[in-house]
Amino acid sequence: PTIGTVGLTEPKAIEKYGEDNIKTYTSKFANLHYGIFDMKPEDKPKTLMKLICAGTDEKVVGIHVMGMGSDEMMQGFGVAVKMGATKADLDTCVAIHPTASEELVTMGVWGTSPSASGAVVSPLNGAKAGEPAGLKSKM
Repeated sequence: PTIGTVGLTEPKAIEKYGEDNIKTYTSKFANLHYGIFDMKPEDKPKTLMKLICAGTDEKVVGIHVMGMGSDEMMQGFGVAVKMGATKADLDTCVAIHPTASEELVTMGVWGTSPSASGAVVSPLNGAKAGEPAGLKSKM
């Protein structure tokens, strides 16, 4: 299966931040692509996901996916990790259905993460995005 990964592994995150400061979310499921296949659910190829968060704000420090489409979905999630996304930032995204990547924005018990954003202008609670810097005059 394909593999997509960004950021720290769980052991590296524990080494860097300490075990008490790390929270992981995991998921294992049969990709919807295999839904129509005439085979037992346990025989369908699985997708595995792990989201690694650090600190009380649950900053996302690692995302790891193995399974169909994992290589494609990691591009956007890589940008989010590099921008300092938190679990709450992922929770506030609208899941694109039916896709495997929707699992990463619906992991764990929804709404239980602290409402903390890693974004410079938080998208939480409907805040408007900031304006671009360094604009030239329209005149």
